Amino acid sequence: MPTPYADAVARYAETDRVRVYVPGHAADPAAAPALADWFGTELLRRDVPPLLAGIDKGPGNPLDEALQLAAEAWGARRTWFVTNGASQANRIAALALGAFRSAGDPVVGQRSAHSSFIDGVILAGLSPSFVAPTIDTVLGINHGVTPEALAAALARAPRPKGVYLISPSYFGAVADIAGLAEVAHAAGAPLIVDAAWGAHFGFHPELPENPLRQGADLVISSTHKLGGSLTQSAMLHLADGPFADELEPLVDRGFTLTQSTSASSLLLASLDLARESLQTGEARITASIAAADRLRDEIRRRGRFGIVSDGFGAFADIVDADPLRVSIDVARGGLHGHTVRDRLEREGISFEIATDSAVVAVLGAGTVPDVDRIVEALHALAPEPGAREASAAGADGADGADATRATPPVALPEPGALAMLPRDAFFAEGEAVPIAEAIGRVSTDALAAYPPGIPNVLPGEIVTAEVVEFLQRIAATPGGYVRGAIDPSLVTLRVVRGAV
Repeated sequence: MPTPYADAVARYAETDRVRVYVPGHAADPAAAPALADWFGTELLRRDVPPLLAGIDKGPGNPLDEALQLAAEAWGARRTWFVTNGASQANRIAALALGAFRSAGDPVVGQRSAHSSFIDGVILAGLSPSFVAPTIDTVLGINHGVTPEALAAALARAPRPKGVYLISPSYFGAVADIAGLAEVAHAAGAPLIVDAAWGAHFGFHPELPENPLRQGADLVISSTHKLGGSLTQSAMLHLADGPFADELEPLVDRGFTLTQSTSASSLLLASLDLARESLQTGEARITASIAAADRLRDEIRRRGRFGIVSDGFGAFADIVDADPLRVSIDVARGGLHGHTVRDRLEREGISFEIATDSAVVAVLGAGTVPDVDRIVEALHALAPEPGAREASAAGADGADGADATRATPPVALPEPGALAMLPRDAFFAEGEAVPIAEAIGRVSTDALAAYPPGIPNVLPGEIVTAEVVEFLQRIAATPGGYVRGAIDPSLVTLRVVRGAV
């Protein structure tokens, strides 16, 4: 299967030429010995600038061919390659909505949206109206939104510009995109799906379907997460749906506004190559799914820890699960998720993310990790002081599991009321105050506990005591921090001056 852009860059790199243009290393090891030693000379040769004939310049160029092949692979009317991750694609989507229809019309968004979409809300001056996801109160994690919950939210937000939802979640939970698209379209709104964690969907019979083929109008795809491209590369896909004619020029403007004029040829080529790998990689994906299944089975067999997706049936919003995500409830075995991740990292085993209660293993399409090494290292960890391991009787039941958890579940806080538009609060005059004095005030910042990077406070929202307690707890955990806080220690928070 062709990879036109990647092939064109490789051919160009092999030609004998004198380079007197940027990048400044000029593909010359003598000019950049440190780069050559670290990356190798072949990569330096392939690090080429934009606007080159035979690569990305002129009609029908290889980059255009690569974009068309990607659109066909995902079933899109049009695809954009972005080089600042799905975060850039989220901001593009928000900017497109900002110019879509009347300025004051609301955008209905999932309250557990990634912080990059909230950045877009600020940039575009959007008026958000939120729909709450379901929440696993035992594990303290967000899932998705049901069509019924979306319909109720849309009834409270007349003339919506659009709907923004997430599927799959960080933990692999898949929402009913077809049902949600039907509800959004009935309200006259395009459905934007942040499928950052689902770039591989639709490329194997055992994987969930790509949201674009289920009625979504615009899909954010973080190709580097599970699609195999280089870090910071992603795609944005537009469906050939009822809103395509209106959205396409607006998305294109948002892309032009946010994409670098010197986009990395290496990132772009990796997207072209990742698309080809997904299209031809069914056997490799089969091996990855088998490895993930074996990891889950081994953890279940030993009985100490739980598999988060085993409880997905209790949530009406979850209709499927990503088999390449293995989320492990380690609190049930007397451990703290952040501690597990940090300790295993030192032993050469790196998990994707951790929460108080869980760690998440992500198997990229085609990846087959050493399952035995993971399982043995995980079970070798002694329970933390004061915790008891799950008993055999409690290993399969929620009641037994809850009684033996290492830490009490972290309750996700209810957000405060939105007192100002996010953009107005963000650009308002602010002042840093002691965190206790910030309670009841209007935040100027989006504050997102990492992981997983979902804002707990938005610009314009009232800071509540519950939110303050939650953020302080996250900031105090190993590996936890709060994105957007002017003071990493959270001694102070920034609020709108004069607004109470």
